[in-house]
Order: sequence, then structure tokens, then C-alpha cells
Amino acid sequence: MRILVTKLELPMKEESQFMEIQTEQVRMADVVVRGNGKGFAQEIAAGAHRFAVDEPVEAGGTDTGPGPYQLLLAALGACTSITVTMYAKSKGWPLEIITVSLSHSKEYAADCANCETKQGPLNRIDREIEFGGPLTAEQKQRLFQIANKGPVHRALTSEIDIRTRLKTVD
Repeated sequence: MRILVTKLELPMKEESQFMEIQTEQVRMADVVVRGNGKGFAQEIAAGAHRFAVDEPVEAGGTDTGPGPYQLLLAALGACTSITVTMYAKSKGWPLEIITVSLSHSKEYAADCANCETKQGPLNRIDREIEFGGPLTAEQKQRLFQIANKGPVHRALTSEIDIRTRLKTVD
């Protein structure tokens, strides 16, 4: 999966004031997302990194960046690739390239024979992994198993407790 990162220009009071506020906010959180409240385009600060997220034009956005589900897939794909690469390096295996392709869809639980949820909609992520290099069949199989042990994969397949609070601005 490839994501094009572009600079997002959001109309704010002052650029320098915005970055000051955002830098302070990032120190207090892992990620800060800010939009102008009019469109769907968002600017994300993740540490020293800045990038745009938006919805596609057909969904009412301006397509200035990947959508939220694309970022979710990118996080899983990147973590999968990093986890497998770390393992292969630790074993001295000749992994030359790894490609992780992902897609997201929604389906009804009744249509999913292997799912614990039996009612209502559920999210499905399909992931395909390709290894390149002179790896044995056993090494490829082990790397395939390791792909499910990355921290993002584990987070997405465990129970998630999201706690939201309203911050008041004076």
C-alpha cells in the first residue's frame, strides 16, 4: 500500500500560533488531529511528522490525503512489515522485500462463519503478504506466522477500550 503525503493548508488564525499550540498539544498526546470544522480535511501531528487526512471527493471531501480507513490499514500493514523484517533480521534470513496489501470492508456477522459476533455488522480486513528473497518454504511459513504477532495486529484483534472526554476551552 502506498500513501501520498501532502501539505494541508487549513485556514487558521495564524500559522505560527497554530504550530505553537499544536507542538504543545503533541507533547501531551501521541497524535493530534485538527480540522477547520467546515470540511473533512484534517491535519495530523504525530511527533515531528505532519500530514493530511481527508475523505475522497465522492464522499464530500477534497481528497487532499488518505482517508481514515486507509490510515488504519497503513498502520497495520507497516507494523506487519516491520515486525516480519525485525524477525527475519534477528534470524539472519535473506528477506529482500516484503509487500503487504490490505483492504477493508463491512459485512454482516451472520455471513461470517468464523466470527464470534453473530449479529449486526462487522469490519473485515483482508491482508495479503508477499515475501521476496531466497527464503525456504519453512522460513516463509514462519514469517507468515510472525505477521500476526505485531503490536498493531494484537491491538486490533483485542478488546479496545476508547475513553473520550470533553475538553473545555476558556
